[in-house]
Amino acid sequence: MIVVLDTNILVSALLNPEGAPAAIINLFLSGKLTVLYDNRLLKEYGEVLRRTKFPFKKSSVLHLLDYIRREGQFVVAEPIDIPISEDDKAFYEVAKAGNAQYLITGNKKHFPNARIVKTPTEFIEGYLGK
Repeated sequence: MIVVLDTNILVSALLNPEGAPAAIINLFLSGKLTVLYDNRLLKEYGEVLRRTKFPFKKSSVLHLLDYIRREGQFVVAEPIDIPISEDDKAFYEVAKAGNAQYLITGNKKHFPNARIVKTPTEFIEGYLGK
């Protein structure tokens, strides 16, 4: 299954290893998901995860980003003219360019009302067939 992960999924997974975002990361780590990314997404992941307000170890952040680079799939995304912020647009563009089945985010309201945009709970429930 091919997905794009909004940055808030990574943050939430690292903050709470018991929640739906952590379950999503575990699916990626176990090879059940392919995560699409481009340089913009990697840059945002790194900048956000390194913020001093988060208690993440630098080595943990580096390992996660390296794993995404190594095991994810790089996508060259074309610009899409939709009325959302440039930061959010990058995630949507990567999802569309890479034919992602899902764009998983904790902030659905930031994205177009599209069938591929799911919250972590919606994704996990769908993945588990509930």
